[in-house]
Amino acid sequence: MIFKQLFDEATWTYTYLIADSVSKEAVLIDPVNTQIDVYLEMLEKDNLKLKYSLETHVHADHITASGLLRQKLGAQTAVSSLCGAETADIQVTDGQVFELGSSEQIKVIATPGHTAGSISFLWRDRVMSGDSLLIGGCGRTDFQAGNSGDLYDSITQHLFTLPDDTLVYPGHDYQGRWVSNIIQERTSNPRLAGKTREEFIEIMTNLNLPMPKLIEEAVPANRYCGLDEDERQDAIDKRELSQATVHVSNTPDLVNQVKQQITEVDINKSKQLIAEGNIVVVDVREESEYAAGHLDNALFLPRGVLEFKIASITELTDKTKPVLLYCRSGNRSALAAKSLQDLGYTTVLSMAGGYEAWKKA
Repeated sequence: MIFKQLFDEATWTYTYLIADSVSKEAVLIDPVNTQIDVYLEMLEKDNLKLKYSLETHVHADHITASGLLRQKLGAQTAVSSLCGAETADIQVTDGQVFELGSSEQIKVIATPGHTAGSISFLWRDRVMSGDSLLIGGCGRTDFQAGNSGDLYDSITQHLFTLPDDTLVYPGHDYQGRWVSNIIQERTSNPRLAGKTREEFIEIMTNLNLPMPKLIEEAVPANRYCGLDEDERQDAIDKRELSQATVHVSNTPDLVNQVKQQITEVDINKSKQLIAEGNIVVVDVREESEYAAGHLDNALFLPRGVLEFKIASITELTDKTKPVLLYCRSGNRSALAAKSLQDLGYTTVLSMAGGYEAWKKA
């Protein structure tokens, strides 16, 4: 087996390489776009074939290299199905296993809390915990549908139940530390050791941390596997075509699950509601899509930054006022509708078929 821990100094991010020494199949966990040349050189030097690019979550502090690795090497991108990364090749679910060759297996452990879609990867005697469990700390829970109670449960019920000597490799460290283990974190992590769930929630509520510097750029980009705006629509089109023609195995369809929890309205009903007034229309697409055409008087609020920008939108301060969301085809708006519901908005509607259906009508 081959295992390497890499570090990006600019964002304090750890990236992990795991490879099967026989088949030469490899995986990168949480690659950073500015390190793409390092990865390519390393893979070529060891004669490795990158099979997967795995993400522990949609990052807010750096842009992933997964889209670039897919373009250059054909590696499949994999992100939790709860992250809303529409162009990822694999929508990851809890318990899923990624295989390298005939001997190496990497198991997914759902660890939501830092973000709703945060996951960890268990391989042999080590766990790549992303931002869920850090050395002497844990990820913040104040954006991307984060939840302190969920994070406490994820760590105490799933990570802390691993064997004591399981090595903990985090997504970041800001003090020059590279590795810990489960017993060390369970017994001495200042945010978790000896803390009740309520005490932990209180600690997380009062962190009052500044927003990551790259959050407005990184989150939208990472929901498209790090692709820039000019590449995103092409990636969406290719994925939609693939899903229409290729049977996807047993991976649950996140969008269909979400649509069961929100209210969709067709184009005729949307037109009626807009004509009647007293409804806020929100376009959750990307800037290039909005610039190419949008509904009259629609607010521009991309889904990738919705949670961070919404508090500054005057028209959305009243959470009881009806909101109609739309995107290109109805998928992103459904996910955004669920986010608004979680934020306490009482009447949220998603336009079925999106802007494409509107134009055809």
